[in-house]
Amino acid sequence: MKRIEERDGISAFDAALAGLSAGEGDADAPVEPADEGTLERGTISAPRATIATAVRFTLQTLADDHPGHSVEVRVPPYGAVQCIEGPRHTRGTPPNVIETDAATWLELASGRLLWAEALSSGLVDASGARAHLDGMLPIPGLHRVRRGQPNK
Repeated sequence: MKRIEERDGISAFDAALAGLSAGEGDADAPVEPADEGTLERGTISAPRATIATAVRFTLQTLADDHPGHSVEVRVPPYGAVQCIEGPRHTRGTPPNVIETDAATWLELASGRLLWAEALSSGLVDASGARAHLDGMLPIPGLHRVRRGQPNK
């Protein structure tokens, strides 16, 4: 995955977060994918490219802050990263996988949604003994970058 520059990532993150209307409407109603990024949890009123950049940047930041290969975090169809120290996975389906939709991921990354709440409500699918992001969300790197401090 090509690295996203900080200014581009923060700009996309801010735009996607501003366009997030998660939790509105009937949560049990079927959701149709759309160009505006209609997702399982809510709608992000932003161009698909902006949502993709925001998701990929937050995943990139998570992997930068928690390097490793023991957990794969997936936000289909936008991106996935391996992170967190531990046994390295090299072939087949990883033993520790976290998967969610873009709206939920951006809420988690920003701190609008707590990890435990997302997990218990079924908004996040996590399998494997190491498949958790306790203490890693909201993504501290986003706040560090937003304050103008350099990345690690």
